[in-house]
Amino acid sequence: MKDHNCIFCKIANGDIPSRTICENEKFRVILDNGPATEGHALVLPKEHFADLFEIPADWAADAMKTAQAAAELLKEKLGADGLNIVQNNGEAAGQTVRHFHMHIIPRYNGDGQNILWKPGHPSDAELDETCKKILR
Repeated sequence: MKDHNCIFCKIANGDIPSRTICENEKFRVILDNGPATEGHALVLPKEHFADLFEIPADWAADAMKTAQAAAELLKEKLGADGLNIVQNNGEAAGQTVRHFHMHIIPRYNGDGQNILWKPGHPSDAELDETCKKILR
């Protein structure tokens, strides 16, 4: 299913031009127009799924396989020192387009990007309580 009002559906299906770096029957991988680093790419499914909670498990697995192939291409061609794969779900997590997508962000020593989080320092009791909440 496609959402005819979704910009990522239009890009993924070739209705809007993009800088496609690879593609298969389910996904198009494009360069991000606002890249964090050189080669920052997006894995876009050609079907519409709003987020991780809507995409079927087999599609999610294929998205990771597509991301892995694209990451290998980017590392080989651009000489990246590492990479981040980021997938946001919901506004609070930074998702700005309600179409499942994965960011592949090549990383270069000294690139100045900080795609990290500040580790918390919960007590053992707090971690135990969180675990109990999840397992109930």
